[in-house]
Amino acid sequence: MSEHDLIAAWRASRWHIIASQLGPTFLLTLTIWFLLLGLGDAEPPVKVAAAGILLASGILGAVAQVSAADEGLAIIEELQALPAATPLGRRIAASANWMQVVKWVTPTIFVLIYLALLWAIFLG
Repeated sequence: MSEHDLIAAWRASRWHIIASQLGPTFLLTLTIWFLLLGLGDAEPPVKVAAAGILLASGILGAVAQVSAADEGLAIIEELQALPAATPLGRRIAASANWMQVVKWVTPTIFVLIYLALLWAIFLG
């Protein structure tokens, strides 16, 4: 692939990373709002349904995010293998460590938030 093609693939992968965070972030935030409105006092089936929706969304979001980060890392490897890269190509190639953050740290933070929300829903 040419550098131009790799940069285009990078842009698509970066957009997938951003999009994969939108749904879970929205649902986690909405759950906090629902807790303020009384979700913690709801009937058990409602609590389980809320937890299930968060879990399903979180799993799908994490899979999409990890997959997009892996694609980004593959693009970075290809950019690093090119003999002469443009400044943009070099900047993208230098961002491998940030892709590791996207791949591991962000999903871990979402899991911790999910556990905190479970605690608030069921034990709060």
